[in-house]
Amino acid sequence: MEAEATDEALISCICDGDRGALGCLFRRYARVVRGVAYRVLRDASEADDLLQDIFLLVHRLCATFDSSKGSARFWMLQMTYRRAISRRRYLTSRHFYTHVDLDQAADRLGDVPSKSANGNSLDGNLERKQAWDTWLAELSENQRQTLHLLFFEGYTFEEIASKTGQTVGNARNHYYRGLQKLRKQISAGKLPGKEAV
Repeated sequence: MEAEATDEALISCICDGDRGALGCLFRRYARVVRGVAYRVLRDASEADDLLQDIFLLVHRLCATFDSSKGSARFWMLQMTYRRAISRRRYLTSRHFYTHVDLDQAADRLGDVPSKSANGNSLDGNLERKQAWDTWLAELSENQRQTLHLLFFEGYTFEEIASKTGQTVGNARNHYYRGLQKLRKQISAGKLPGKEAV
């Protein structure tokens, strides 16, 4: 019976406490909702989490659905898009997307030997440290300080601005410019004593 019901009728049943109606709506739209979430968030786990959140919201907010303003499908997808944008902003502010690039920096150093002939990794570690020092030397003092406070000490942009006597806008600018320079250095594979690839 529920399989033939309209989306709007299912929403009404959900408001009446029908869990089967919620399950039917989930089966209809889970793939579409997850697709929208993934396109915005670009992370499978985050998209899966948002999918669950959206159907919990449908259950909780079903009484606010107004069919005169649009279809149930439109209502759910609009909610998905707004939540996904909000989540992406939050993840971006927490460096969810940028930290991956820096974590992959060690992989970019693939031509630096991790162990010397006698099995000691000291030489490889020393070369990696020299590479990082070389890359950091390319940054301005403000950029180095901002990245250090953000990544290693966990300060927010507001706290960095207060600590360094700058505006929040300047702190953000130093962060983004510094990160951009680091990325260029890493992607160029510029190592001490070697030509850029």
